[in-house]
Amino acid sequence: MGRTFEELVAEAESVSVDGWDFSWLDGRATEQRPSWGYQRLMGERLARANAALDIQTGGGEVLAGTAKMPPVMVATESWPPNVAKATALLHPLGAVVVADADEPPLPFADGAFDLVTSRHPATVWWDEIARVLQPGGTYFSQHVGHASVFELVEYFLGPQPEKVRRGRHYEDECADAEAAGLDVVDLRFESLRIEFFDIGAVIYFLRKVIWMVPGFTVQQYLERLRELHELIEAEGPFVAHSTRFLIEARARG
Repeated sequence: MGRTFEELVAEAESVSVDGWDFSWLDGRATEQRPSWGYQRLMGERLARANAALDIQTGGGEVLAGTAKMPPVMVATESWPPNVAKATALLHPLGAVVVADADEPPLPFADGAFDLVTSRHPATVWWDEIARVLQPGGTYFSQHVGHASVFELVEYFLGPQPEKVRRGRHYEDECADAEAAGLDVVDLRFESLRIEFFDIGAVIYFLRKVIWMVPGFTVQQYLERLRELHELIEAEGPFVAHSTRFLIEARARG
C-alpha cells in the first residue's frame, strides 16, 4: 500500500530545505543532467585562476566539490541559513564566505578577480560582474533558462504570459552580457526531463526552489496538490522539463 496524501504532505512539509542539496529527492524524483558537466568544467577553471568569486553559492556544495581552489577564493550568499552552511563547508577548504544581498554593488573592488562563477544564479547583474573582473577575466556559469519547469509552474499558476515565459532566455542574457562589456565565447543550451514520482517530491521542490511558485504554501494550494496526487497515483510520474544554458564570457580590455 502506498502512503496517503496526508502522510506524504506531512513528511514533505517537515523536512529541512536549507542548502542546495537535493538528495532528499533520491528515489522520489529524477532530473536529467546537462551533458557538459558544469562542476567539472568549473573546477578546471578554478585550478587555473589566481583569484575567484563564486556568486550565490547556496550552501557551498558545488564549490566544495571542486578539486582545487585558487589562492584567493571568495563566495557570496544572501540567505542566512545558507551563509552559515556555506561558511561551515567552505572555510576549512580555504574559501571566505561573504553575506551579500544579491543586489548591486558587489562588495569588491574593480578588477578584483580573474574568474567569476555561479551555478543557477537567481539574479545576474552583468555590469557588476564586468566591473569586478580583470581585463581578460572570465565569467563561467550555468544558468536556469526560460520557461524552466513551467509544466509545474502553470499547473499551479495557470498559463503565463509570453513575457514571463521568455524570462532568462539565453539570447537576452547574451545580449545583456555583451552590453556590459563581456564577449560571449561559449554558449550551450539543453532542455532536460524531470519526473516527480509522488506529491511529497513536488511539495519539497516548491518549498526549496521558492521562485517557481512565489509564496507557495501547502494550505494555499491544498486542493490542487490533492488533484495532482490523484493524477500521479492514476497515471504515473508528473513530467516537466527544466532548461539550462552554459555561458562563458570574457571581460574586454
